[in-house]
Formats: sequence, structure tokens, C-alpha cells
Amino acid sequence: MGGLDVYRAKRDFTRTSEPQGTAGPSRAAKAQARKADGGAFVIHKHAARRLHYDLRLEHDGVLWSWAVTRGPSLDPDEKRLAVHVEDHPLDYGSFEGTIPEGQYGAGSVIVWDEGRWVPEGDPAFGLHKGHLSFMLEGHKLAGQWHLVRLKPRRGEKRDNWLLIKVDDAAARHNEDILETAPNSVASGLSIEDIAADQASEPKVWGKTKRPGTNDVSEAGRQLQTGPSPKASRAAKSNTAPKTGRKTAPKAPQRDALPDFVPPCLATLQEKPPAGERWLHEVKFDGYRLQARVENGTVRLLTRSGLDWTDRFGATLSEALARLPCEAALIDGEVVALGESGVSSFGALQQALSEGRPGALVFYAFDLLHLDGQDLRTDPLLARKERLVDLLRGAEESGSLRYSEHFIEPGQTMLRHACRMGLEGVISKRADAPYRSGRGRDWVKSKCTLRQEFVIAGYVPSRGSGRELGSILAAYHEDGVLKPAGRVGTGFTRASAAALKQRLDALRSEISSFEGPPGREKGIVWVKPELVAEVEFGAWTGSKTLRHASFLGLREDKPAQDVVAEQPAEVLESEAPAPKSKARSGGGPAKAKRKPAKAAGSAAVAKATTSIKLSSPDKPLWPDIGFTKQDLLDYYATIWPVMAPHVIERPLSLVRAPNGIEGHSFFQKHAMPGMPEAVHRMKDKDGEELLFIRDFDGLAALVQLGTVEIHLWGVTVEAVETPDQIIFDLDPDPGVPLEAVREAALTVRDRLREIGFESLLKTSGGKGYHVVMPLRPRDGWDRVKGFARDFAQALAGSEPTRFTATLSKKARKGKIFVDYLRNGRGATAIAPYSTRARPGAPVAVPIDWTDLATTAPDAFDAATLLREGPPADLWAGFFDAARPLTGKG
Repeated sequence: MGGLDVYRAKRDFTRTSEPQGTAGPSRAAKAQARKADGGAFVIHKHAARRLHYDLRLEHDGVLWSWAVTRGPSLDPDEKRLAVHVEDHPLDYGSFEGTIPEGQYGAGSVIVWDEGRWVPEGDPAFGLHKGHLSFMLEGHKLAGQWHLVRLKPRRGEKRDNWLLIKVDDAAARHNEDILETAPNSVASGLSIEDIAADQASEPKVWGKTKRPGTNDVSEAGRQLQTGPSPKASRAAKSNTAPKTGRKTAPKAPQRDALPDFVPPCLATLQEKPPAGERWLHEVKFDGYRLQARVENGTVRLLTRSGLDWTDRFGATLSEALARLPCEAALIDGEVVALGESGVSSFGALQQALSEGRPGALVFYAFDLLHLDGQDLRTDPLLARKERLVDLLRGAEESGSLRYSEHFIEPGQTMLRHACRMGLEGVISKRADAPYRSGRGRDWVKSKCTLRQEFVIAGYVPSRGSGRELGSILAAYHEDGVLKPAGRVGTGFTRASAAALKQRLDALRSEISSFEGPPGREKGIVWVKPELVAEVEFGAWTGSKTLRHASFLGLREDKPAQDVVAEQPAEVLESEAPAPKSKARSGGGPAKAKRKPAKAAGSAAVAKATTSIKLSSPDKPLWPDIGFTKQDLLDYYATIWPVMAPHVIERPLSLVRAPNGIEGHSFFQKHAMPGMPEAVHRMKDKDGEELLFIRDFDGLAALVQLGTVEIHLWGVTVEAVETPDQIIFDLDPDPGVPLEAVREAALTVRDRLREIGFESLLKTSGGKGYHVVMPLRPRDGWDRVKGFARDFAQALAGSEPTRFTATLSKKARKGKIFVDYLRNGRGATAIAPYSTRARPGAPVAVPIDWTDLATTAPDAFDAATLLREGPPADLWAGFFDAARPLTGKG
């Protein structure tokens, strides 16, 4: 049987009002349907022998159908069984009614949801291969989804699949959509309403335009405007008593836009937390600001809820008012950029005092509310994705910008920030909701010590040429004001005069400190109302400030909230793993290294360079005595096979000028004095990128003490179209090495099933990289989306082996399929690059046949220097490449 034959054979259309279905569209119409990007979808709620939901996707003149036994879930952690059943006719999409007793599927049916589905790639190929990835645009269901076929058990006749929600902005971890929205989107009726009418002749309720037409359907219209008047008149409220009367349904619930949300505050910590569940942002040096947008009206609120809209001028408000939304609540920081392009609190104070609000920039880093949706319970990454979409194109204004985050190790990020003259780093849990108040979801780490202090008094100048000599800093402890010493530097003549004028208006005859009156002469006491931002070198043993400098007044923070900030202890789950002197300590057992395969002849020609090394005998890997000169010699030996994969590609560096046991830092941009052999270019956003063109460039990196080379998956000639996708298989500690090898084979086989070939590389660490060459045609969003969806589908189909989630809890006992290296600006270790680990391990391409005998850290630079390079297994890297979309 083919087409709708199975569907018709199961039904007696003289007894059931279900549509019989037409013969289908013409050949021309079918050809057009195959070309169309998606079609209609519907989900029926079906109270048959057992309540279930039927997912139907329009394709090629029919509705593909799956019976979802427990119904769809917006929670990505909830994988729902979906049994593939016979195709249904297109006009079944609008069916509501009761199927009589004795007929196939007897029971009541409502249209629980409907809208449009947009497949990724060829849906027919995906159905055949057992993996459909698609977007839904419905009343209740939206965002990215996967349908993944399960392997049949012995004797299993059903075609079982899993329906999986992707963890995106449309996901909901704490909402059961089946409970909160149980009724029909077509008629507003409940399944019980339909059942109550079964004594009458079965009928079709609230029929909408037939799915599959090119016109905008009633479902699509309702997505924008709500139920039609006709449907509203016929509909019934979810909560109304069941009297049989058809009353109007409640409008979709919208969360009220709050007047103000107390901000989430970061806890000071000496070092940034480590681990994949954290992301890291620049710590801005400005005023925390909450932007409230409602129907074109903008209010700018400080961290204490004060309305400073007028103070920041019209430029910022107008930029926010132009955002494509009705209502939003955005968390961020307003700054002024100094001459170096770095935010400066002094520059902010000057811009405000001089009445230059046009010099201000608002960096948005969180989205709390958008168009009737309270987003605070969503994970941070989901909120940031919504924020990126909201701000898309807004940066053209110059005054409104998105605060990027990074997934590099936090300590590396902090070193990089300090070198650039930034204040520090804010580390945030990627999976955390937005919680007001100070907690451990956000952690701040600073390059220098600085915080707010209450001004309790001042000392007039004694011949310094200015009116104010120093201020007396204070803080609250257990409700009592405590002295923190004097601050006597950081003032200009103008700022000192202005501050003295404000302090004189607050003069007091007595000290605000507890105990007997202060005996120190010369202090002018003031009411403790003004707050100063102070930078200092350290706290002394008596808890006063050493080498303190005044930065400016903080008018956005109440004086009573100022306390002494002491770094919190690093939580065990946040602490970086201790460095092991052993090469493989704590990890999976390491297989014996395969001997290097000589490339061609025993005598390997080495690359030469004009770059002269300083301190060539300096050990970069002290544990094995591997020096800077050794590293250069290694790269000279390996250059013939390494060159095609590193030249003219944007790169990032891990530098350790004094060896891997000393200070190391991450570098993405040029710095003064960088050798000319390391080239620079600017991308479309003006960001400076580094790359090399020859061995002199690589030798220059060695001269800089570069111990790891990381690359973008693009060339500098086509920065927006990646030519490879990398899946980094990162096992949880304790996962056996054999399981990691099997995982690599699984990724290869799954990619092959959907038409892509892949290559294999050791990481030099504890996992493998599966690399998929691409014809560079698709942009970053498409490439990262494919990598994300593939990883999540893999995790959904084999959840006991794989996870695509960053959190340490989700990764316990599993292998993390890291797809995050495929976003714009993300990097992966370069082929043949050394690693900043004991023993100088190297990331090396290997053949799939060698996987069973080659450990992830099997190769090291010293051995390859001695034995010569292995065979050039990636010489035909792009031979099997194809684009993600289209042919060839």
C-alpha cells in the first residue's frame, strides 16, 4: 500500500466524520511542495483508549504522523516517545470531533496546536535516515526540535522515535505546557467539551484553512493577533465549570512588565571559577543600569531603582526605544570609553559633569523580560540568545552594544583583561536563572582591588594647591560604620574643589563612628551619605587601606549598602583541578604510543627562518627540559605537514614566556612590539585578527613563548564562511578510554549517515577531535546551528553515553560532545600544535584504523622531533568536503 491507502483501510467513512482525503496534489504541485521550505504542522490531542497527542508534519501532499504517547514537552531534558504511524490527508489537520465507538482510534480529538514547521536540510532524506531537525512556529510550541529514530529491539514492530526539544530560547524547564494550555487553539474547546457532545452527530469544530496552502492560515494569523472573534465566541475557558455552555477563552497569559527588578550582584572572589558551566564577561567600569522599555517609552534605572533617564540624555533612550519590541527589561552597564577604548570610571564622571551624554555607551548583558514573557527563570545562555536577537542591528547606533561572553578558562580571561587595562572579569553560571541580590551565580575577579567606601569626613589641604587634602573612607560591618583610613590621591584641583563643596553641605559636629569622639585633629566630619569609588593596593592587618586612590563618586549606590568586600572562598565545584606532574595522572589509562611514521624518507627537510630567538635555552616544559630552541626545531621538522592547516587562518595564542609552570595568558589581538611576521587584519566589525603566512610567522610565535596555537575554522579570505566543523569529545573523569574511542566512531558513523565524511585528530589531552571538512558556503549561524543540533540529537538518542550540556552535573559519567568550538571567534587546537601540559603532548591527525591503539595524548613534541613527522594523513583534507546546504 502507498500514499493514504493504509489510512483509508483502517476507517469506515460511512461511520466516522474523519476526512477521507483527496487524491493529493498534481505532479506540478507536488514538485513545488518538495521545493517549499516546510509547511503546516498540527498536534491533535486524542482521547482514545489512552490519551495521547498526534504530531503531524505536512510533506509532499500528506501529513507525516507520529503518536506522542505522553505529549510534547518544552523541557529539553524530557525526551518523549513518538511512534511513527500512517500518513494522514492534509484536510485531517483541521479535524476536531468524536470518532465513534468501534472505529479505529475511537475517542475525542481537538487541535491542540498548529502552525508552521521548517525542516533543516532535506526532510525526506532525514526521515529515511532517522533524524529530522526542524523549527516549529506554533501557538504553544516553538523553536528547534529533533525527531530521532530508535534502534528496534528484537521482535519490535513499531517504528519508535524520540521527540526532543532543543535547549533554546523557546525551551521551558519548569513548565508543563500540557497542563497550562490544555485546550484547542482552533475552537477553544477542551477534550471534555468534545466528549460531552458525542451523543450528537460527530462533527468538525472550528475548521481552519486547510494546511498546506500558500496563504497565511488562521493559525498563523492567530500567532500574531490571538484567536479569531468567531473562535473566541465559540471557545471555552480552561477554568470554566463544565456546564456545556461555550464561553470565551482566556487570552494567553502575559507576564506584567515589572517596574524594577533588584539586580543580581556578583560575589568577589580572588580567582575566577573554573569549569565548562561558567562563561566569562568583561567587568565594566561604569554605572549598573536597568533599561525599562514599554511601548516606546524608556526609563533608565540605577541599581537601587532611581530614575536617571534625564541624566543620561536622549541618545541612549532613543536607541533603546527603536528596539523591535513592545516591552523589555534589560540589565547592563553604562560606560564611557577612554582613549584606549577601555571603559573608564573617570571618563564617565567627566562626561556626566560636562553634560556630554552622547559619549556614553550602554553594554547590555542580560534580558529579564520581553514582550509579556518573564525570562528570569530561563538559563542565562537562553536569555543571552534572546538578547542577541533583540539587539541585532542596534549596534549601528553606537550607544547600545551587546556584552560578549567568552568560554575560555576564567583565569586566562582574567590575565588577558588585566593586560588590557580592564577592571577584571565577571564569571556567570551558564545554566542559572536570574536571582536578585548577591549570590554565587555571578562571581567577580578583579585585576586591582577597588570598591565603594562611604565618606565619613575629610582633611583640608595644607599647601597642596587644592582645597581638599584627603577623605576618610569607611564601610559598614554588622550595621556599624567602621573607618578604613585616608584616601589622599587621585584628585585633580577641580574634582577636589567640587567634592569639598558637596561635603561642606553635609558637615557634622560629631563623628559617625561608634565610641568616644575622634581625637585626631584636623578632620572635618560629615554625614555619611556620599559614596566614593576607591582603588587600593591591599588591606592592612588593622583593616585599613594601603596605597588608596580616589576614582570618583558613586551616586548609584546607597551609602548604607557599602560593606568591606573580601574575596569569598572558592567553592570546591568551582576550583580548578590541581596540576599533576604526571603526564596522564588521574585520567584514563594511556595506550602505548604508536611509533611515528616517517613522511617519505629518513632525511626530512627542515624549514628555516630569519627569526632569532632570545633565551633559546629557556625551558618551556621544565618537566622534560624542552626549551624554546627545541620547540622551534620541532616546528621546523613538522612544518611541511602542519603548514596547510595553519597559514592564513585567524589564530589565538596561549603564551607562557617563562614556561608552562610560570605565568601564562591567552592572546587574540596584537600588542606593541609584536614581530611583523605575525600579520594583522580587521574583520567586518573592526576586530583585529592575527594570522601567519609562512614559517617565519610560526617562528615569531615561538619567540613570543607561544605554547599552544588555536585556530578559527575559517581562512582570513573568507572569515564569515567556515570550512570545517569540530566535535571535541570531552569525557568526564572516570570514563574509560575505550568508551571515548567508541564515541568517536559513533560520531563518524552518524555524520556518514547524513552524508558527511569526517577525519580524526588526537587532542593532546583526554579526548579526540572529529573534524568534518566543509565547502565554505554557509555562515557562522548555520554552521554552529548544525553542530549544536547534531550534538543534541546524538545526546538525545543515547543519553546514557553522551551529553551536549555544559553543566558538570549533566556530564557525570558521560562524554560531552563539545560543539561550542564552531561559533564565530571560537577556536580549537591547531593540528600539530603543542599543548601547555606536562610532557609537551601534541595534537596530531591519525587514521581511523589507528584509533584502537592510539591514545589522545599519544604523541609528544620531543619524540616527533627525534623521529620525524608522521605521514601526512590530511593531505586531501577537503577531498570529501561538501556544503551544509545545497549540492557539491
